[in-house]
Amino acid sequence: MSERPTFDDLVRVMAHLRAPGGCAWDRAQTHESLRPFLLEEAYEAADAIDDPARLCDELGDVLLQVIFHAQMAAEAGTFKIDDVVRALHDKLIRRHPHVFGPSEDAASATTPDTVKARWDALKRAERAPAEAQRASRSAGASSLDEVPASLPALMESQKLQRRAALAGCEWPTVDAALAKVDEELAELRSALGTLDAPRIHEEVGDTLMTVVKIAALGGADAEVALRDACRRFRVRFTAMERAAAADGKSVDDLSLPEMERLWQDAKRTAP
Repeated sequence: MSERPTFDDLVRVMAHLRAPGGCAWDRAQTHESLRPFLLEEAYEAADAIDDPARLCDELGDVLLQVIFHAQMAAEAGTFKIDDVVRALHDKLIRRHPHVFGPSEDAASATTPDTVKARWDALKRAERAPAEAQRASRSAGASSLDEVPASLPALMESQKLQRRAALAGCEWPTVDAALAKVDEELAELRSALGTLDAPRIHEEVGDTLMTVVKIAALGGADAEVALRDACRRFRVRFTAMERAAAADGKSVDDLSLPEMERLWQDAKRTAP
């Protein structure tokens, strides 16, 4: 092995771990058994995005999952890591005609928004033959079939609604979508008044779906927005706990007006 390990060295290490005489745990894994780890490592990398040293380590863990799955596929004869690299290399070039294509393509994609629109159009064009083939095999095929059900719920909602919009199912204006939010909130209030748990469950879901749509229409990523809101809540609630402790109290000792005062203080000091 070279003094500074290369990508090929990493692939060889993984192959050795999976080979006879390698690691018993690694040899026992399957694509299915590794699914939770792939999701977990992606989340941990996303959580480390603001910490360069930690992000470097977490990206390595994500890369391990890629190498691991590719090695198992190679053993099964379905594809190799070289095929993964080649497919990604070709996709990056194919999806960036404004960079790698004729000069006239560069003039048509000069902003992030136009590049994103071009990427989505190329992606739809690439998928069209496969989707048409699936539709011919099954009368029940849907344009939503390629949205993974294993995604976090907010992300799945965004992708489902994005695919539906591409198929023509879209609110004509933001105001129309906001009116739908008001409608769903009214239905949720009605459900809460009945104490009907299944109905409340359903109306909460419908309300969240409409809020996710509003986020998309406003150019916000609902998953990231809620993650940031959770971060702010952690910081502010912790500040509120510390302020209460400074007065010799815990949060559950506080009256509602006291909580509100400390919360507003926390919002000013911990934005």
